[in-house]
Amino acid sequence: MVKETKAYLYVLRCRDNSLYTGYTTNIDRRLKTHQTGKGAKYTKSRLPVELIYWESFDSKSQAMSAESLFKQKTRRQKLDYIASKTASFKD
Repeated sequence: MVKETKAYLYVLRCRDNSLYTGYTTNIDRRLKTHQTGKGAKYTKSRLPVELIYWESFDSKSQAMSAESLFKQKTRRQKLDYIASKTASFKD
């Protein structure tokens, strides 16, 4: 049996105050690709971006499922969820 590596759901706040949600197995590397304009097309035109939330999962499939569910939420629901998980988060 192959052991899956940790995976992460992450949320970025873009320059225009929009939110971008994704998943990765390496947060530092993925954030760097976004910040250098080599990430998703969406964030490329909205630099700079700021990592405002991340959550770890035991597998890529769990992170992908969480991403899918998170993307179905409204902006307000996303911000409320982040605030409930992060005591120091400010909208």
